[in-house]
Amino acid sequence: MISWMQRHKKWLVITIWISTIAFVGAGFVGWGSYDYGSKGGAVAVVGDREITVEEYQKEYSSLYEQYARMFGSQFNQEMADQLKLKDAAYRLVIQKNLILSLADDLGLDVSENEIAKQLIQIPAFQKDGKFDKDIYIGVLQQNRTNPIDFEASIKRDLLLQKVQALFEIKANKKQIENLNQLLFAEDKVSIKILNSNDIKVEIKEDELKKYWEENKNRYMSEPSLKLSIKEIPVALGSFSQEELTEHYNNFKTDYVKEDGKLKSFDEAKDDMIRVLSEKETKKTALKKYLALKKSEAKFTKEMEVKENSLDFPEEEIKNLNDAVPGDILKPFVYRGNYIVVKLINRNLPKPLSYEEAKVQTTIDFRQNKEAKALEELAKKELENFKGIDLGYVSRTSFDKVKGLTQQEALNFLNQLFASTEKEGKITLRDKIVLYKIHETKLAKYDSSKDEAVKTTVDNLLNQELINNLINNLENRYEVQSSITLEE
Repeated sequence: MISWMQRHKKWLVITIWISTIAFVGAGFVGWGSYDYGSKGGAVAVVGDREITVEEYQKEYSSLYEQYARMFGSQFNQEMADQLKLKDAAYRLVIQKNLILSLADDLGLDVSENEIAKQLIQIPAFQKDGKFDKDIYIGVLQQNRTNPIDFEASIKRDLLLQKVQALFEIKANKKQIENLNQLLFAEDKVSIKILNSNDIKVEIKEDELKKYWEENKNRYMSEPSLKLSIKEIPVALGSFSQEELTEHYNNFKTDYVKEDGKLKSFDEAKDDMIRVLSEKETKKTALKKYLALKKSEAKFTKEMEVKENSLDFPEEEIKNLNDAVPGDILKPFVYRGNYIVVKLINRNLPKPLSYEEAKVQTTIDFRQNKEAKALEELAKKELENFKGIDLGYVSRTSFDKVKGLTQQEALNFLNQLFASTEKEGKITLRDKIVLYKIHETKLAKYDSSKDEAVKTTVDNLLNQELINNLINNLENRYEVQSSITLEE
C-alpha cells in the first residue's frame, strides 16, 4: 500500500486541500522530531501573515487523520513518516496562507455571523440537534485548544472557501456527455501473453560470477553484535505456605488463565514459585554484575548474533542498541535464567563472498536474464504478430483477459487505454503482453455515469486552476521559511 500512496501523494493532498475543522474529535497526532519551541512561535511568514507552530501542527493532524480515514488501520506513523506528511502539511499551510494573502489584498473578510453559522452546524458541538456551549468548550479543551483559536481557524477556512469559489469552474453538459463516452470507450483488441515458460535460459558459472562482481554491493551481510555472556541459573527455591499466600494475595491479578479468568492459588502455585525464585536469584545476579564491572569475575562465553535475530526482551534490545562497546547491561531474565551481557563490538554490514551470496545472486541473475530474453522474444513476436482476439474491451473488462490475474489484467487495461500506440507490448513484472488494437469505438452515452464523470472533470479542472494560482502567488508574495523540506 505504501508504494501506491507515494505515487498518488500529490493527488491525495490536493483532494483534501480545504480541510474545515477536521481535527475536532480526532485529537492531535505526535510530531516526532520537529521541535519549534514555544507554542506561538512562527515557522514561516507569507506576505504579512505569520504561520505559527500551532497552525502547522493542526494542519499535520488534519492531514494525518484524512489519510487514516482513507486507509484505515493499515495507516500508521511509520507510513506517515515515509510519505513525508510533515513536509506535505508544511507545503499545504504555506499554500493556504498564499491564498489568504490574496484574500487580504482583495478585501475579502468573514463576519462573526458567518463564523457563528458554521459553528452551530458542527455535530460535535450539538446536544439533541442544537448547539451546546458547554459541550463546545469541553470538546475544545479535550483537543487542547480554545474558542479564540478555534474560531480563528474557522475564519481562515471560510476565507479560503470564498477565494476558492471565485476561481471555481464546472464542466458543461456537452463536455460531460463527450467525456462520458470517451472515458468508457472500448477497443477491439487481440493479445498474446509471454512468460518464463516461453523462454529457456542457461546459467553459466563465469557469467554468474561476473554478475556478482558487478553487483556485489547489493549482497551485504546483516549487521551483527559480538557479545560476552555470563549466565546465572535460577534455582527453584522452597517457600512457606505463608509466603506463597501473601504473594498470591498481593499479586493474584498477575496470574491469568488463557480464558482471561484468574488462576486459583493451587493453579498459580508453580508460577509463583518461579517468580519468587527469580526474585531471590536477582540478588545473586546483581552481585555477579558488580563483580564483572570491576573485572573481579569473568564472562563465560562469547557469541556473535545478527541484530535482527536478537530475541532478548524488548527493553533489553533497546538498552543494547543504546550501548557502546564495553558497556555491560544489568542482569535480566532470558530463557529461564539471569544473564549479564557485555557489548564487545558492532559489526557493520560488509559485502558477502561469492559463495555466501551465490543463492541470492543466482535468483537475481536468472530473473535479469529471463527479462532480457523475454524482451527479445517480444520484439520477434511483434514482427509477425498473431494473438487471441478479445473482442471489444473497456478499462473494466478484466474478466475477458485470460492468463492474467485480476490485478494484472486491470494493470494491463489501464496501460492499454493510456497508450497512444495501436500495436505494442506491456510489461507486467514477469510477463509481457503483446497487443494490437483493431478498432476503437466510443461508449454509448450512459446518463447514470454523469455524476462520476462530472466529479472527475470538475476535480481535474479546478486542480489545474488551483495549481496555476499557487504558482502565480508564489511569485507575488515573499515566503520566509524556517524549515528546509526534502525533495
